[in-house]
Amino acid sequence: MSGQQLVLRQRAELLGSLCSGGTPEPLDCVLDFLLSWGVIVWEEYLSIRSPAKPFCSNARDLLDLVYTKGEEACSLLLAAIEHVLPEAQKSGLCFGKGNSVGRNSKKNSATSSEVLLTDRPAMVIKIRDHIDGVLNALLEAGCFTSKDCDEVLLPVYTPSQKVRRLLDQVRFKGERAAHVLLQYLQQVDIASRAAKEEKQLTVECLLYQKKLRSSVSAQSHFLSNYGGTGRFSLDDIYTDVLLELVKGSREITNLGLEDVVGEAGTINEDADTVLVSGEAGNGKSTLLQMLHLLWARGTLLRDIFLLFPFSCRKLSAEKRMLSLKELLFQHCCWPDRGQEELFQFILDHPHLVLFTFDGLDEFKLSFTDEERHCCPTQQAPVHMLLFNLLQGTLMKGVKKLVTSRPQAVSPVLKRYLRKEVLVKGFSPMGIDCFVRKHHNDSTVACRVIESLQANTVLLGLCHIPVFCWIVSKCYKELLGCGEGSPQTITDVYLMVLQHFFQRKVPQEHRALEKGWLQKHLDTVMRLGHLALDGVESSCYVFPEAELHNYGITEQEINLGFLMQCKDFSDSTDCKHYEFLHITLQCFFAALHIVLNNNVDRSVIPKLFQSGRQLSGITRVCLGNCINQPPESDTEETPNIQIAAKFVSGLLSQRHCALLLQSCPAATRKWKSQQVVKCLSKGMQKHFKSIPQPVEGEKKSMHAMPSFVWLITCIYEMQESRIAKDAVTKLEVEHLKLTYCNIGPVECTALAYVLKYLPNPVGLQLDYNTVGDVGVEQLLPCLHICHSLYLRNNNISDEAIRKLVQKGVHCESFQKIALFNNKLTDDCTKHIAQLLKIKKNFLSLRLGNNSITSHGAEQLAEGLRANTSLQFLGSRSGSGAIRLETRALRL
Repeated sequence: MSGQQLVLRQRAELLGSLCSGGTPEPLDCVLDFLLSWGVIVWEEYLSIRSPAKPFCSNARDLLDLVYTKGEEACSLLLAAIEHVLPEAQKSGLCFGKGNSVGRNSKKNSATSSEVLLTDRPAMVIKIRDHIDGVLNALLEAGCFTSKDCDEVLLPVYTPSQKVRRLLDQVRFKGERAAHVLLQYLQQVDIASRAAKEEKQLTVECLLYQKKLRSSVSAQSHFLSNYGGTGRFSLDDIYTDVLLELVKGSREITNLGLEDVVGEAGTINEDADTVLVSGEAGNGKSTLLQMLHLLWARGTLLRDIFLLFPFSCRKLSAEKRMLSLKELLFQHCCWPDRGQEELFQFILDHPHLVLFTFDGLDEFKLSFTDEERHCCPTQQAPVHMLLFNLLQGTLMKGVKKLVTSRPQAVSPVLKRYLRKEVLVKGFSPMGIDCFVRKHHNDSTVACRVIESLQANTVLLGLCHIPVFCWIVSKCYKELLGCGEGSPQTITDVYLMVLQHFFQRKVPQEHRALEKGWLQKHLDTVMRLGHLALDGVESSCYVFPEAELHNYGITEQEINLGFLMQCKDFSDSTDCKHYEFLHITLQCFFAALHIVLNNNVDRSVIPKLFQSGRQLSGITRVCLGNCINQPPESDTEETPNIQIAAKFVSGLLSQRHCALLLQSCPAATRKWKSQQVVKCLSKGMQKHFKSIPQPVEGEKKSMHAMPSFVWLITCIYEMQESRIAKDAVTKLEVEHLKLTYCNIGPVECTALAYVLKYLPNPVGLQLDYNTVGDVGVEQLLPCLHICHSLYLRNNNISDEAIRKLVQKGVHCESFQKIALFNNKLTDDCTKHIAQLLKIKKNFLSLRLGNNSITSHGAEQLAEGLRANTSLQFLGSRSGSGAIRLETRALRL
């Protein structure tokens, strides 16, 4: 079959492969090859890469263009796509016989500019880690100005997009700029070759690397589905999450997987530790697993010769004194021979080694830099080895990658970080992609996606990967719930509970009766007892004998709430188990607190003492069944707060009928009253901390993360009276919630509570992950916002359309800030409409978005009809528009 026929017949599949990841990177890579091979010319390239159109539309334009160019062009397109796609995505696609043509299609280049064009694909990869050095070289040579550099380094671009922007700029600057760039890269190559020559790799080192790769690959190849009933290939199920980099200047840059350990965003050159942080269930561990797998295959982290993966959960259970050598070889991979020589190689070449530590928040002891340990051969407690590795006292020069929830990272540890990468969960396209990967039946996948789109609250929850998995796993319950679709996190976990109990019911009796919770109460209480004791003692892995001590039977283990922990079971004589996810353990802990009729009255108040450890809860009401080391000083606030959120949700009036048979009404009532009292006290504590405003300034409140947690607890209760009482006494003009990890879930809760504010406020949500779904969730409280600040929130044109549609009817709404989002010309017609209708609108800030002169024309139409606007901020790094100037001409 000819290349043209293949392109035509596989059009849908080719479009899917270029757009499925929710990022334009595959399309950009294909364009790089086609441009370098001469399939398309520069003007066509610029036309296809139009920022004003969605990249899926650009992909269609590319297929149309290449098809009209004939057989050879189509063959080269297929060769480029084959070269760009990972092996897992090539399945089912036919690339014809032209796949070798593209690789031999480079022409001899006479000038430096031609070299940059013909070598463009390789240049993108090569320059990515050296972009700052290239820009400095061009700046020093007088080829670039500071403005040119700023345009390349716009925070809305990924590192690869920055390189392409740089190459485009160099092309426009001419031959001299191209020559300076190539000269700098030549110097980099010389330095790189010199470094490689220093690597004296022995046979033992190479054999050990092979064994280590094999071991890491085996551990990473499969991702156990949380149900424990089967396993997914990581290639089949992995979906990219949103990654952001917080720089010292507080600018945020989007990252690709390859940039996590790279040089991009380094803020402390002397440090070795990279932190990957994110809330529970946001995909940190899965991301780390994918990095491991790609290293084992040799497709990522190519400059790392040895990678040693560690689980902080497993390290917490290690009671022996160990040396660093023993830690590496006993916990990761035992060398068959040459142990001393191999360890000496690691000591001599630390820059070729990477240590990864998953789940620092699950380590029992808090980080401290007070105890020093420098000797790699001297034995020490595991916590001392870990802390000294992270701060660089031990094995300086070795790269360390750590995952943790943000709350567990102390200011002391942050002093030793090279950079911090934030995991922000799924994008809207990521949700779609994950659901389709999870369901082989495309009809079921479409129904689940349609159900999510019809319920934006649930769609907001699905931005967190673990909730997306739950929804995908429990799709039958979701599709059958009609108007009772889940609204809160508690609703989602009750759906999980129902799903796993229902799965054990014979097929002909699959519909659970109304009293299903009462029927399984004993099981829930035993698992809840285990979960609560575990949360209290920072214990997340339980030996089989411990489960039996709690009365948990083999049948209950097999229900699916627990799964075997292979890492522990393989290294000991007995099986070990853990809850499917830490959030599920917190949910069972909450169930035990709510359903235990003998619970002490001090338990719930202690649960809501934010910032303090839940010391004594299980000893007061349950007995101390797990021996806790007296020296443990871990702050368990994050897990306690998750449990408290579930307690709030379970005590909601909405679940009264479900709990009626399992918990006496009187008991449930006083527990509910206690929660309401605790939430009210917590909110009042925040309000009292608001300082008096300086004369001439507005009274403002800079909310802390615990304030957001209290708001989400109130939302879980789903009672408007409680929400109204919570904010009735809040008298501020400005509510600041920057850098508070606000996503769509938190936006839903904020809108639910803030809509009851007595007076309009300015709501500042800069530097969060609100996104399009989050903006939609905020609309119910827009009438009470006189200002809305949404800088750096991954917002697109569609969100602005909905925001304007609501905003034109809100009298108080007068200011909006949208710097550094993903806005294009499509949003300007809606903003122009806002300016035309709202005669009291005062301030509009749109800088650092992809708005061109065409969008400026549309905005100008709105400005002509508006006489109230006092400030128009539109500084654009692209230099395409200057709206202030255009406004002055009106």
